[in-house]
Parts: sequence; C-alpha cells; structure tokens
Amino acid sequence: MKTPPGGFGDGDRVLVPLALAQFICSFAGSNMNVMINDISADLDTDVHGVQLAITIFLVVMAALMVPGGKLTDRWGRKRCFTLGLVLYGIGAVLSAVAPGLPVLILGNSILEGIGTALLIPPVYILTTVHFAAGSRARAFGVISAMGGVGAATGPLIGGLITSAISWRAAFVFQAAIVALIAWMARKIVDPIPADPTRPFDLKGAVLSAAGLVLIVVGILAADDNLWLFLGLIGLGFVVLARFFHTMRTRSDPLLSPDLFRNRTANLGLVTQHVQWLLLMGISFVVATYFQVIHGYSAVHTGLIFTSATAGILVSSLAAGPLTRRFQQRNLIVAGFLVTFTGIVLLLTVRSVAWPGLLVIGLGLGGMLTPSVNVVQSSFPEARQGEISGVSRSVSNLGSALGTAIAGTVLVAGLTDHDYALALVVLAVMGVVGLVGALRLPVTRA
Repeated sequence: MKTPPGGFGDGDRVLVPLALAQFICSFAGSNMNVMINDISADLDTDVHGVQLAITIFLVVMAALMVPGGKLTDRWGRKRCFTLGLVLYGIGAVLSAVAPGLPVLILGNSILEGIGTALLIPPVYILTTVHFAAGSRARAFGVISAMGGVGAATGPLIGGLITSAISWRAAFVFQAAIVALIAWMARKIVDPIPADPTRPFDLKGAVLSAAGLVLIVVGILAADDNLWLFLGLIGLGFVVLARFFHTMRTRSDPLLSPDLFRNRTANLGLVTQHVQWLLLMGISFVVATYFQVIHGYSAVHTGLIFTSATAGILVSSLAAGPLTRRFQQRNLIVAGFLVTFTGIVLLLTVRSVAWPGLLVIGLGLGGMLTPSVNVVQSSFPEARQGEISGVSRSVSNLGSALGTAIAGTVLVAGLTDHDYALALVVLAVMGVVGLVGALRLPVTRA
C-alpha cells in the first residue's frame, strides 16, 4: 500500500470503512424488497408505490454518480465522502419517520441517492491512491464483494429487522452503520489536494441525469400508458444524444470521449451493467412474488434470500484466487451460464426458491470481481477516478433498469404467469452480458 505524507499506516484501517460504505449503499438498494407489504399498509400505498421509491433511489445514484466523481476533484475526495455520509444519514432518519410515500421518496430515494452518488466515487479513488498496483486488485475485489453481499443480505437483514421491530427500524440501522463508517474514516487523509478551479460541466451533468431519469420513468409508466412510455423513452434518448454531442464538442466535458474508445473496458462495462440488472431485478421479482402472491412475511421472504447470500459470499471469496489462476473472460462467461441455470431452476421449481437463488448467487458473485478488474485495469492510474465513476454509474443504472423492467412486467398482473415472464425477460437481457463476456480478450488479473 502507498503511504503518502500523513498517511494511514495499516491498510485495513483504510479498506474497512470504504468497503462498509459500498456494503450499506448496495444494502439500501435491496432491503426494501422485503418490506413491500409492511410499507404499503403503513403508508397507504401499493406495490407500484414501493417499486417507484426503490427505482428512484437506484436511478438517482446512476444519474449522479459521474457528476459526483467529477466533484471530487473540486471539493476533495474525503470531503465528498463525508458529505455523502451526512446526506445519506439524514435521508435514512427522514425515511424512518416518514408519514407517507412522498417523504419516504424524499428521504430514501432522493437524499440517500444523492449521498450515495457523492460517497461511492471517493471509495474507489481513495482505494486507487492508497493501494499499490500489487494489492489494488485485492482491495477492489473486497469492495466489489461487499457490494454484492450488501445487495444479497439486504432482504435477509431487512426482513429480520422488519419482523422483529418495524420496517422503520431498518432505516435506523442504516443510519447507525453510516455513523460507524464516519467514525472509522475520521483519520483517512486525502493525499491529493482539492482544486476549486477545476472546471465542472454542469450542462453535461444536467443532460445526462435528465436523460437517464426520463428513460427509467418511461419504463415505469409502461403498464399504465403506452403513449407516455414511448414519449418518455424517446425524449430520454434525445436528451442523451444531446449529452453525447456536448461531450464531443466541449473542451472540459463531464466525460472524456476517449473513455469509450477502449473496447475491452466497454465490454467489461456491459457485463457489469447486466450483472447488477440481474441481481436487483431477480431480487425484486422474487421478493414481490412471494410476499404479494403467496403472502410471505418480511422475515420469511428474507430467509429465502439466505441461499443467494451464501452463494455470493462463497463465490466472491473464491473470485480473488480464481482470477490468478484462470482467464477473467472465462470466469465471467462461466458466471453468466451458472446464473442462467439458477433462473431456470426458479422457473421450474416455483414453490421452492432457494435452490435457484443459491445457484444465481454463485454465478453473480463469481463474476463481479473479474468484471471490475477488467474495466479498472484497462486504464492508467491517472484515469482511475474517472473510470471508477463511469463503472459505478453503469452498475447502478443496471440495478435501476432491472428493478424497473422486471418489476413493471410483474406488477402488471401479479400472477404466476407474470412472475415467469419477468424472469424470462431478465434471462433474455442477461444474454447481452454473456455476448459481451464472450467478446472480451483473454486476460488475467
């Protein structure tokens, strides 16, 4: 590990709070899946209302992750990290006392989403600057694995807290973890001084965020109004096209166009996007199906996901050693094939979900780390901060689209047929990730 002036000493003292930050942000994206019935009854809403809150949280993260990464240059990595924790904590407390869905969306979806977009880019940038090349892959592996574990344990921990106390206590739990992270990270030093004169592409930030929001909201509107769906999707692509045009013509764009000229990194980003689309989409669909259709409680639904958690833990821990022995491309391909096997199990054995979820966890957990390694290792150290923001944004957009697309298919009718159709849609979208993985070059970590 690098030790800059005033540095940290022990690497674990740096890695633990950064990994915990990734854990809690991923946890927040999935723990509400098991609270659907409880939140709906308490806040006088329905499944679609809870889906809306979850999806807005994910899309806010995706839309603001790259701008959040760029702000680290102007404000400093540590300052952005701390500000993100503060906003996240306020949002969690506000969610815990929410009297209705609008306040829940403000606290959970908006404030926690903005907080996450500010604190996650510094996680990856600080990891890059404080760990030498030899240990950086392991550090990224730990952080990525904690992200997968957070998403997988969200339903279990959220279900246990909801059943034992209340769904509101799950947000108190998040606030407590954020306070712990802030305390553990208090001595982290940012070795790179902030540059307040660094230009910031505000127009590009607004266009990119607006385009992504329009597309996701359009998907959510698909089951209510076809013309609204088509209009929002079309407008979203027009706005994004304008953003990419601005990116090519500005001297200081939000994203450098040459980031997308690296074929290996582009394919790696595709696999990351689809992995999180599958993870969050399957989590929402299975949790909703067993709660709403079969009447499972929050804790019963959460227990179903223990098999997915176990699968992700086992394969994530094995991913580091495996990347030193096998080609990363082959590990990602194998992960998709194993995940597809799990989806088939969910479709064929609908009354018992744990075997399918276990296999899905093994498949997804085994390819999260290789995909991150492929993308990060495609750029020199000077570009790590920028590509980290793009990587997190792409992953979070996958999470939002997975919840929005599969959730919209399921919520349209909430029947066994809709459940099967939602899983099939996810599997078809997973084929895109598999094709991207097959086109990756043969490399090792």
